[in-house]
Amino acid sequence: MLFAAAATVAAANGGGSAGSGPSAHTAEPRTPGLRSPDAGFARDMAVHHQQAVEMSFVVRDRTQDEAVRTLAYDIANTQANQRGMLLGWLDLWGLPKVVAGEPPMSWMGSSGGHGGHAGHGADAGAAKPGALMPGMATKEELDQLGAASGRDAEVLFLQLMTDHHKGGVAMAEGCAQQCETPVERALAQGMVDAQRSELTLMADMLRQRGAAPRG
Repeated sequence: MLFAAAATVAAANGGGSAGSGPSAHTAEPRTPGLRSPDAGFARDMAVHHQQAVEMSFVVRDRTQDEAVRTLAYDIANTQANQRGMLLGWLDLWGLPKVVAGEPPMSWMGSSGGHGGHAGHGADAGAAKPGALMPGMATKEELDQLGAASGRDAEVLFLQLMTDHHKGGVAMAEGCAQQCETPVERALAQGMVDAQRSELTLMADMLRQRGAAPRG
C-alpha cells in the first residue's frame, strides 16, 4: 500500500474493530497536494532520472569498456524503474506530471527552511547555467558526450553522472525528510544510499582512467 493510514482511519472512526459498521470504511486516506513535497519530488525526480537514463544509453554506444557499460546499464535500469514508480504515484494521486509555472525544486524550501541542500556544497545546491536542476547536464554537455568515444566518453560520462548523482542525492534527502508518504520516503532514502555508493565507485573508476570528478 502507498499509505500506512489504516490505523489512523480506524481510530478516527471510533476504534476500527472488525464489524464496527460502515463508517469505519468511508474515510479516504489523505493524498498529497499539488504542491506538496511528495508531488514535487515525484515530478522533479522523474525528470532528473530521465536524463540519467538517456546519458547511460548514450555511453553504452560510445565505449566497449565493460565496467562502464555495466554501470550504465545498472543506472538506466534502476532509474527507469524508479521513474515509473514516481509517475505511477502521481497518476494514483490524480496529480499532473507537469505544473505550469512551477520552478523546479520549489518543494524543497517548503519545510523549515532546510531547502535540502545543507552540507552538500554549491555543486549540489544550484543548477549550472543551461541545466534544469542541480546535477543535470546541459544540452552542450550531452552533445559532447554523444560525440566522444573510448576513454574520453568514459571519463565525461563518469564526470557528468557524478554531478548528476550529487544533485540527485540532495533532492532525495529533501524528500526523505519532508515527504509524508512512507513508501516514497523509503524510496528516496534508498536512492540516497545507492547513489552514494555509486559515487564512490565512479570516483575509483575515474582514478583508474587518470581523471577526477569536476569541481
